[in-house]
Amino acid sequence: MAARAPEPEPAGPRTRGEAVRAALHDLRLRITQGELGQLPVLLSLAAIWAFFQFQDQHFLTARNLSNLVLQIAVTGTIAIGVVLVLLLGEIDLSVGSVAGVCSAVLGTAVVTHGWPWWAGIATMLACGAVIGAFQGAWFAILGVPSFVVTLAGNLGWLGVQLHVLGSTGTVNVFESHISAIATTFLPSYWGWMIAAAATASFAGTRLLEQARRRRAGLPAAPNAVVIAEAAGLGAVFFGAVAVLNHGGGMPTAGLILLGLVVFFGWVTTRTRFGRYIFAVGGNAEAARRAGINVTQIRIAVFTLGSFLAAVGGLLAVSRGGAAGTQTGGGTLLLEAIAAAVIGGTSLFGGRGSAWAALLGALVIGSVSNGLDLIGQSADVKYIVEGGILLLAVTIDAVSRRGREAAGR
Repeated sequence: MAARAPEPEPAGPRTRGEAVRAALHDLRLRITQGELGQLPVLLSLAAIWAFFQFQDQHFLTARNLSNLVLQIAVTGTIAIGVVLVLLLGEIDLSVGSVAGVCSAVLGTAVVTHGWPWWAGIATMLACGAVIGAFQGAWFAILGVPSFVVTLAGNLGWLGVQLHVLGSTGTVNVFESHISAIATTFLPSYWGWMIAAAATASFAGTRLLEQARRRRAGLPAAPNAVVIAEAAGLGAVFFGAVAVLNHGGGMPTAGLILLGLVVFFGWVTTRTRFGRYIFAVGGNAEAARRAGINVTQIRIAVFTLGSFLAAVGGLLAVSRGGAAGTQTGGGTLLLEAIAAAVIGGTSLFGGRGSAWAALLGALVIGSVSNGLDLIGQSADVKYIVEGGILLLAVTIDAVSRRGREAAGR
């Protein structure tokens, strides 16, 4: 009978130094493979707030935080739609112009033609959805790249916006119901309830998402990381509510943004439609062979993206009191895309969440607000925002290469 090879001796207990090195190695792998979720964004946001509070003691006051919420409401809302499109691995360059043309429709309907406020809002939202369905169908059915279709839309809808506004170029909208969106505040107890609900929703969504990834044999963030993310976001929410309640409460626009984030966070992680979005973004051909109607999913996502751009246009009109040629223009498109990417949504499709829109908008808005507060000029603001975006895209690209190297 042949002698059996001796069993290898079990490894002895690790020394403290070996344990630390192993933990650091595991952390490095998770960083390079993008498995830390939103934790880096939350840490960056905390650092940004601490820096600007040190530079100017007014940064974390109720008045400035209210202004910050109103600043990010438009960008964050549009960024949710951008996140949905990016999950497909596509891009929508028309969201700024869609917000502008829909705001022009609202202004002319309510002011020029005397429509009721609710009819004007319903019409502008319907216009956004129709525009998105049209562009999505052109891309999904005819096969024209989404970049080209939406770039054409960016130019074309801007022209439609100018035509609708007419020679004056601006329509003042002082309708009380529309203005109330950006001028009213919630009772203090509402703020606490919303902060608790949003934190619980984020934690539940992330934990369920990671559990589903483990069951599918996919890499997932440890529960400790998810809990740390939820604790960090909860600290932001509860701290902001505590300050805002001293200044009159949370702005209504903030509730709208949070509500949309929570709703689309649920849609993307807890519904069949959401799973189909990730499947198409991960591998469209594999999704098609699995029986998913890829064309239908793409059209639906572009429809939602433009619908959310119309909601952003509504918030912009409410805050500015007018629908003008600059509504939806300027750097709004670029900031919406930057917010989605900075928040952790991959440009390569299949990775991201609606919460990325909120976190990215907070980062962009906080940097812009803080630089304005300490008296920096626009050139510095654009350079800093561009650097943050470049860093976020670089991290995304490095993480993607790390996952590919690991066979994921």
